Amino acid sequence: MRAGLLAASALMLLAASCGEDNGGRDASAGVAPPALAEADAESGQARAVDAGRALIGQAGPAATLKTIDGETIDLASAYGKKPVYLKFWATWCVPCRQQMPGFEADFEKYRDQILTVAINTGFNDTEEAVRDYRQHHGLRMPISVDDGSLAAALNLRVTPQHVVIGRSGRILFVGHEENDELHQALERALAEPPAAAPAAMSLVSRSYREGDVPSGLGPALATAAGFPVTGPAKDGKPRVLLFFSPWCESYLKESRPRQAEACRRGREAANQLAKAGDVHLVGISSGLWSSALDVQDYRARNVLRIPLYLDANGQIFRAFGVREVPTMVVIDGSGRIVCRLRANDKALNAAIRAAKART
Repeated sequence: MRAGLLAASALMLLAASCGEDNGGRDASAGVAPPALAEADAESGQARAVDAGRALIGQAGPAATLKTIDGETIDLASAYGKKPVYLKFWATWCVPCRQQMPGFEADFEKYRDQILTVAINTGFNDTEEAVRDYRQHHGLRMPISVDDGSLAAALNLRVTPQHVVIGRSGRILFVGHEENDELHQALERALAEPPAAAPAAMSLVSRSYREGDVPSGLGPALATAAGFPVTGPAKDGKPRVLLFFSPWCESYLKESRPRQAEACRRGREAANQLAKAGDVHLVGISSGLWSSALDVQDYRARNVLRIPLYLDANGQIFRAFGVREVPTMVVIDGSGRIVCRLRANDKALNAAIRAAKART
């Protein structure tokens, strides 16, 4: 794990839609990552502030949220009438756990004045884990599990990430820490007078599925990969996209060895495929708690033979509906998605054989 990562994921083994399921759950509890000195630019607060630069003053998202209790919350209906406070979090996030008592206190304090919702990121998490977490911590605020679309609209970079939307319906504040600045933002949001709300920000949630032919992923990924990621392959070779997080193997080695092992297997399988030369490969890193420096460190530490791409804004992860790492997506020579699977050698080899058979 690169210095400066203040929180990391309790990664679960991925369910393969066309591979073998090695089953089981790792019930080990989350532990805090080591406290390592790092430049301010790599801190959680700096990452959140940077993520919010393009959001401040923009209209809030037009999201209709379903809570884990089955209730529906229409954020846009509050705009112009009352402020909205969204907090992105995860069950595996140590700073989130540390802030939860304060978050619960803020919810109780502003219960009738501010629409407050706890947004679980849905990244390496399950609704079952969220329910267990709520019970353990005695939480009362509404909780919704994101499908990735709200995180995309609000430029999620770290956990926790606070987003305060004023009574005006415009975003006032984005941050990471529970501090005076956050509480001042809540008070500023309350001080705004009721007003006509602006047109809310639209959300995009569609993702590609097996059998689809992906397109429009942007030239940056193809440039980094060194080959066209979408469309027909000129040489007819299948393509394998390895979705990963650079902190997975090192951080989880002691706390969640099964998940760390899955990440290691995914990396080693990609290296073996690259050596064989029968497929095109690219590793795509999540932007959550990851920077270009983190990806560079990961490559150097593991002597990777495949090109790596930082999906900083989550566009590629969203396009393929990836909510867990490691995930491998196999694409045949014609550009059609064959399979999404976990780091499982037998399933991966079978998927590649199927992709070659289609060419």
